[in-house]
Amino acid sequence: MASLARLLFSSSLGRCQHTSLPASAVALLFGRCLGRRPQSVSFCASVSRMEARVNFSPVGWSLFDEPLAISVEGLRPQVEVTLRASLQDDTGELFESHAVYKVDSSGQLDLSRSPALEGGSFSGLEPMGLLWSLKPHRPFRRLVKRNVEHPFRLELEVLEGHGDPLPGNVLAKGAHERGFVRDGVERIPVREGRVRGTLFLPPGDGPFPGIIDIYGTGGGLPEYRACLMANYGFAGLALAYYGYEDLPKDMKEFHLEYFEEAVNYMLKHPKVKGPGIGLLGHSKGGDLCISMASFLKGITATVTINGTIANVAATLHYKDITIPPLGANLKRLKMDKSGTADIVDILNNPLEGPDRQSLIPIEKAEGCFLFIVGKDDHNWKSEFFAVEASNRLQAHGKEKPEIICYPGAGHYIEPPYFPMCPASMHLLVGKPVIWGGEPRAHAVAQVDAWQQIQAFFHKHLSRKQGEGQSKL
Repeated sequence: MASLARLLFSSSLGRCQHTSLPASAVALLFGRCLGRRPQSVSFCASVSRMEARVNFSPVGWSLFDEPLAISVEGLRPQVEVTLRASLQDDTGELFESHAVYKVDSSGQLDLSRSPALEGGSFSGLEPMGLLWSLKPHRPFRRLVKRNVEHPFRLELEVLEGHGDPLPGNVLAKGAHERGFVRDGVERIPVREGRVRGTLFLPPGDGPFPGIIDIYGTGGGLPEYRACLMANYGFAGLALAYYGYEDLPKDMKEFHLEYFEEAVNYMLKHPKVKGPGIGLLGHSKGGDLCISMASFLKGITATVTINGTIANVAATLHYKDITIPPLGANLKRLKMDKSGTADIVDILNNPLEGPDRQSLIPIEKAEGCFLFIVGKDDHNWKSEFFAVEASNRLQAHGKEKPEIICYPGAGHYIEPPYFPMCPASMHLLVGKPVIWGGEPRAHAVAQVDAWQQIQAFFHKHLSRKQGEGQSKL
């Protein structure tokens, strides 16, 4: 793991520098809980002739973004077995993965010490590989948590031998719940004026650093990232902006006054720590966050994940200002043999010609910025947008933003252990598109980015240095 690297891009130098991943990120990826020794405790198993047993630690339940230790005991020594993991999403869609292992001389299998052999969903020493390598049974499906109050149920089977198709003799079974809301976190539906969303508050009296979380073109109200953030001391507002209740049904135009209402709601909330709040946006949510930081008061820190500095997909209005969407040329769309589209080149360059009108005036922003970039993002050229944002900020005497580039990471950089989605339906394109990424590198990026995001917000939103450090 020491050879794994992430890229820290220095926009002022115009070059990328390789540095080692933090030890904490490596430990997380490999399923080791920092600061405590995992216990090997059985949760659930079925007994066959070998009386094998599956053990999970933590026992029974864990947060989805936490590492999970998996082991099996009571197996025949020195034999090869297949571990098959599965879970169903909230719509009943089935996701599965499998890996081949060799049992040690004592009849035990510990995924933190035993590398997976060739022939499965992954190979090598990957204690969390059975989670991040999950794949849908049907193509173009992405694992999304729609109901955060009900955990995913991860099921594990130990199969005798290996092969294709998978062997049918089951030696043991186990199950474990992967949840999203820690005990004591409060979930509050928000219907304040025009604002539609869900606020998650950590346990205690607060006040807590506040964050507004905005997703991309899928619409609706995804809550899972905001509620996971609340587990680590943040008051997180998952904000809907179209395709939800009485909000606009499509992406024709948006008014920044709506988002201003959401900011004011957070700033006035007695459990939200002032004087400013943070913004977290992915994809289209990223340029909305940059627009908010550029025009609205009370924004202290902004994080975008594979976003742009140009307004995209819909016209944006604020008072007497109108920003048109960045133009696109569908002739630059590429199709592969499976009928999946690669759209990375279809957007016009916002630095040229009339498309300059779509640029968001980020130089007006007063807060700090962190740009998370997947180097293999095939939705658009995220690194180009991040670099240009940095150039514009520095050219106007503003603080140089942080830019973290992850080689091998695609567009959907999610919280840790969500499986990479290589391709799925794009609402605006109307067909499946490639999102990019290589599964193992993408998994590494998600673990590290999750830590970087929390550290950035704690640094800029907490009153005292080191207050409310992440439990990751």
